[in-house]
Amino acid sequence: MHTPITHPERDKAMTLPLEQIDPSKGYLFELDYIGWIFERLRRDDPVHLAHSKRYGPYWSVTRYQDILAVDTDHATYSSDAHLGGISLAERPAPEIFPSFIAMDPPRHDEQRKTVSPIVAPANLARLEGTIRERAARILDGLPVGETFDWVPRVSIELTTQMLATLFDFPFEDRHLLTWWSDMATGDPDGNGPVTSWDQRLAELGKCQDYFTRLWNQRVNAEPRNDLISMLAHSPATRHMSAQEYLGNLILLIVGGNDTTRNSISGGLLALNQFPDEYDKLRANPALVESMVPEIIRWQTPLAHMRRTALRDAELGGKTIRKGDKVVMWYLSGNRDEEAIEQADRFIIDRARPRQHMAFGFGIHRCVGNRLAELQLKVLWQEILQRFPCIEVVGEPKRTRSNFVHGFTSLPVRIPARH
Repeated sequence: MHTPITHPERDKAMTLPLEQIDPSKGYLFELDYIGWIFERLRRDDPVHLAHSKRYGPYWSVTRYQDILAVDTDHATYSSDAHLGGISLAERPAPEIFPSFIAMDPPRHDEQRKTVSPIVAPANLARLEGTIRERAARILDGLPVGETFDWVPRVSIELTTQMLATLFDFPFEDRHLLTWWSDMATGDPDGNGPVTSWDQRLAELGKCQDYFTRLWNQRVNAEPRNDLISMLAHSPATRHMSAQEYLGNLILLIVGGNDTTRNSISGGLLALNQFPDEYDKLRANPALVESMVPEIIRWQTPLAHMRRTALRDAELGGKTIRKGDKVVMWYLSGNRDEEAIEQADRFIIDRARPRQHMAFGFGIHRCVGNRLAELQLKVLWQEILQRFPCIEVVGEPKRTRSNFVHGFTSLPVRIPARH
């Protein structure tokens, strides 16, 4: 979302009648026009009733403070999968896989507690060496002086290796985790691998079968420090249904994969779009610490989260009715000038870099946020030791999705090594 101020699409976004504005259209994200739509809505109608041919009517919330109000009020705004869950795209009952992010208290709290030890500070300290060793190996294998695609070579490879470690998943099959992540978040209207809803369901069924075999091995063994063992041995999750198990697996796969992988690509692109910041980083590599949360704000790897109103409520001067869909556009909140100074600039030494909403707020705040930051920090520390610069040499290809804000391709070139 760093595009020229004068552009026909920007003019259109600023003049379109408000009742015609629907920010959920995938092409707006794929072509990177969505920032102008959000700019208009923040200015003229921050709590906006959008009418979508695909999703029906929904409230589009674009300002930081209004998003915060929704995200921290789970008594009014529900995440429950059976009421619609956390994304605009709704599926029929057989395709609803509940997970703790799509639950309300108290069940949410019990299940979240089960997996949170994997990202406790002591475990992150143990994981750091593994992340560093793998990042080094991936970077050392990159070609110098020729164009290659950063997304599969670095972003996907690093995050998929990490995910395999967290699940203690067979390393030689780790590509399946990326595939299932893309299946879980994709739909047939996107530009990913999902060709039909039936295909998606069949592939997620294979995911369930594979992980059920792993569950059966772990549930009969001593408890270990991996996510499957934690789920299999915790009283809160060991008796969950097969659908709930799959739901929690999808949550952990997507949470551990999509967010970090797209921030790894988005950060490199941002440094190329703001070369003064790249110069600043090279001059002072210690700025990696504050750059990492700025990358996550700038990219906002999940563009929205959805809630369903449990009762009538007032938000931003509008009346939300019980049963209404409410969409929090984190991507817009992270560009809100009223909350974040110079929000439309990528600044790696911000005074308060963690003042962003890419991880959400309240009880549903991303459980793996510190792990995501750790992976980005280690990767950039290793990059700076090896390469004076990495150049983006072509247009990125973005996902056609209003949920996963990411990249399918980013052509880059490394001119030289240190």
